[in-house]
Amino acid sequence: MTGPSDWPRNRLLLALPSATLKRLTPELEQVPCQHGEILLDADSSLEDVFFPDSGVVSVVAVYEDGDIIEMATIGREGCTGFQAIFGAKVSSVRFLVQIPGGAAKMSRGAFARAMASMPPFRNLMYAYVHAFLEQVLVSAACNGAHSLKEPLARWLLMMRDRSDDDTLQITQSLLAHMLGVQRPTVTNAVRELERAHLIAPGRRQVTILDRQGLIKESCECYQLVRTRIASHLPKTYA
Repeated sequence: MTGPSDWPRNRLLLALPSATLKRLTPELEQVPCQHGEILLDADSSLEDVFFPDSGVVSVVAVYEDGDIIEMATIGREGCTGFQAIFGAKVSSVRFLVQIPGGAAKMSRGAFARAMASMPPFRNLMYAYVHAFLEQVLVSAACNGAHSLKEPLARWLLMMRDRSDDDTLQITQSLLAHMLGVQRPTVTNAVRELERAHLIAPGRRQVTILDRQGLIKESCECYQLVRTRIASHLPKTYA
């Protein structure tokens, strides 16, 4: 294990009983997560599981032509292990670092041993999978049912929930990829939020100026996801 005395800071790990976390800690390695870094790629060997301490990781589908679209996001309330929980050895998705930070890394072998030998860890991982699916299902419905401005507001709020700063290091091109739309379309939606003085877009970043106003512009899906995740993982999502 490598890391300071107040580490790990991932809320999923911190929700474990102290005795279980103490047993697990020697299997964890503290690693940086750089913006744009691919932690695991689609169709690659699932060697490690990452528990973010800070920053945001996107779970993205990768198409034959190289296009990508986001399916979910993972922050300090979660981990990249939803496939490893069921014994998968190959990742079907790409884990892309959207907002830089750090993570606790655990090998797939250590993760599997913990699932088999530590009931509190296993039960927490099953609860996390349930919460993760809630996010995926609500996000899919939201993107299909609402105008782009509402999913954009929801996405920005979810990024802010996992960040320690109102300024998010993201580009409009990346927003377009993540939301599955063309760049001009997302630019128009960004301008609407800017004119309402809710955000301030800049070069390779977006700053949230009015979080409460952004919540009002978002659809009910943002609060729905928060409520459902909190019901499964009451100690992890804030």
